Amino acid sequence: MIDDGTGLLTIGELARATGLTVRTIRYWSDEGVLAPVTRSGGGYRLYDAACVARLELIRTLRELGLGLDDVRRVLAGERTVAEVAAAHVVALDAQIRSLKVTRAVLSTVARRGSSAEETTLMNRLARLSAAERQRIVDEFVEEIFHGLDTADPWVRERVRTLGVGLPDDPTPEQVDAWVELAELLQNPEFRAAMRGVIEFNAADRGPDTPAGASAMFLRRLIERAGDARERGVAPDSPEADAVLREVFGEHADRSAVLRRMNPGPEVARYRELSMAIRGESMPPRHQEEFGWVVEALRAWPGR
Repeated sequence: MIDDGTGLLTIGELARATGLTVRTIRYWSDEGVLAPVTRSGGGYRLYDAACVARLELIRTLRELGLGLDDVRRVLAGERTVAEVAAAHVVALDAQIRSLKVTRAVLSTVARRGSSAEETTLMNRLARLSAAERQRIVDEFVEEIFHGLDTADPWVRERVRTLGVGLPDDPTPEQVDAWVELAELLQNPEFRAAMRGVIEFNAADRGPDTPAGASAMFLRRLIERAGDARERGVAPDSPEADAVLREVFGEHADRSAVLRRMNPGPEVARYRELSMAIRGESMPPRHQEEFGWVVEALRAWPGR
């Protein structure tokens, strides 16, 4: 404090009083957020007690990440602290989402040992907008359903929506799953496998088959297989053959059904990734029921 009875502080004294550096205080003063109340005869900046309180507020806002423009508006009374804080929360949320995406990409790169080109592709795929993700899926759907007008619309819509519902605040695991799924959708072998699944579905349907029949069949299959398992019916028992006849019909091509139940590892991975993106997992009972049906089809290939 200068010894003139005014109670004013030099910039060095203000620094000691607040624990901030002279350089920081001088910078904020130069930026117009902490103007000195006057200057000494030698031209030195002088500050009063109100400047100490103002400086504490500036430090708090800066530690919370607010820029100097927002700090200046608050100090000028143009915006309240609450208004600036609300806007800053939105900005922070966006930064956090971006950081999560960055972390997911880097984790994937490290795990895969990716090249520079692969890293660039993964980063681009991870940062696509919802509309851009949907476009990739729509192009995939158009190819695998092309010309198959009898395919169940329920199946088409399910394929179209699986995997694109990445939440606004995704986990690194969800981002990682989306990147892998986007790469898979562009894989020719996977597209061929999915086309085979859709062709099988279309072949099962007649002109009067209602939309959603595939979903109803799937529920019925799970119910019958689940009931058989609970009753202890072995997949290689004659009773299992009876269950297959009840579910698939007397004259079903069971070898074709078995291929449909086991379309390949790519399709299985597609389902896993889609569920991971939605934050879901297939109930273990469903996995066991499908496994029981597959074993029964292998034990009873038909006549």
